[in-house]
Amino acid sequence: MSSFNIQQFIDEQKIGRSHYAVLLLSGLVLFIDGFDIFMVGKIAPAIAEDFGVSPAAMTLVFLLQQIGLAVGAFFVSPLSDFFGRKRMLVISSIIFGILTIATVFAPTILILAILRGLSGLFLAGVLPAAVALLAEFTPKYRRSTFIAIGIAGYSAGSAAGAGIALLVPTYGWESGFWIGGLLPLLLIPALILWMPESLSFRVNRNPLDPAIPRTIRAIAPAIHLTGTEEFTTVEAGKKPRKTNVLDVFRDGRARTSTIIFASCVLSMGNIALLAAWLPTFFQEMGGISIQRFAIAAMIGFMGGLAGTVSIGFLMDRVRPTRLIPVYYVGIAVSLVLMGYIPFGTPAFIVLLICWSFCQSGGQAGLNMLMTQVYPTAIRSTGVGWAGGAGRIGGVIFPLFGGLALASAFTLPLTLKLIALPPIGVALLVLLLRPIQTGAEPSGKTALAH
Repeated sequence: MSSFNIQQFIDEQKIGRSHYAVLLLSGLVLFIDGFDIFMVGKIAPAIAEDFGVSPAAMTLVFLLQQIGLAVGAFFVSPLSDFFGRKRMLVISSIIFGILTIATVFAPTILILAILRGLSGLFLAGVLPAAVALLAEFTPKYRRSTFIAIGIAGYSAGSAAGAGIALLVPTYGWESGFWIGGLLPLLLIPALILWMPESLSFRVNRNPLDPAIPRTIRAIAPAIHLTGTEEFTTVEAGKKPRKTNVLDVFRDGRARTSTIIFASCVLSMGNIALLAAWLPTFFQEMGGISIQRFAIAAMIGFMGGLAGTVSIGFLMDRVRPTRLIPVYYVGIAVSLVLMGYIPFGTPAFIVLLICWSFCQSGGQAGLNMLMTQVYPTAIRSTGVGWAGGAGRIGGVIFPLFGGLALASAFTLPLTLKLIALPPIGVALLVLLLRPIQTGAEPSGKTALAH
């Protein structure tokens, strides 16, 4: 039998229609994921008003959602390494779509919070699976760029959530949950019909899977397969080793994983805090309505999109452990200055764009860094567990929002305190050694006899 190295086959391909199809579908499912996760924070004051409670009472909703996301990251994300990236994307989308629609009918804040927590279990599984699929389907020379564009869909979904605030006066806060629930269900047929499964995953699970040659021919129609190929993801002469989830701390990855996990706690905790409370901070501390803030936030989204795409382009060319800290320092500086520049002025809009640019780009850089650290067999687990660590930060950090409101903090003081964690991320990433890619090595030719 002839040895056919799947990883090298992928890396040797020119970007074609199949790659763009995976990118489009991954971007769409990440868009929906980002929309559903961050949409609640954009309309929190309206939800609180409709239920007759204070904005601070929304803390329970944010808390249970973040707990759900954290638990899902640790227990649902690894399922993609066992059942497949595509299968878990479909299952997760169906379940969180149904739960999001069910939230419309919540009779109390407590029930709404519980439903958001249950939704979070499966919302957490989307990004690791989609990023792993993009990393394993895209040639190495465009991998970071494609992952960045996919994650830009996630950022776009977060920004689109801000637009729901504009629908609230006419259609109520429920409109956000109807949209967030129907979109993933409508996408399911496309995922089933046109989203391929990761070749590396298929080979690692079952090298004799008949879907492997079909997918190879779909990527490279001109390729000649004899039917005697032995598909593998490792170099000739080497045997694949069994893996388990604890491998994220083995083979020299313990120090790197610890630093990445700590970085995610600070980064994603801060993102969760700002997503949940920033519109409320400006309304309660600065007298800015959520509708006015939503318009500014949608303008700022352009910065987030540019930041995500830019770091993907740069990480294909620049050492990530020096590049990523620049973005996080930019987050801190932008937040501090936003506390002093009058809302709505050109200078404020520029700062909002810079903050969005750096926040989206910085987190996207961390996500891409993980795909370089973890090999195929544990890639979704590694990305998911790092995300789980980040969700723990997402549980803790939003509690500061309720404290800041209850303590009558000023807006400048609040934003100064929120600017501290990004500085911590920058320092942690600087401690990382040059990254050794976790991808399986490949030889000089994909098909060796």
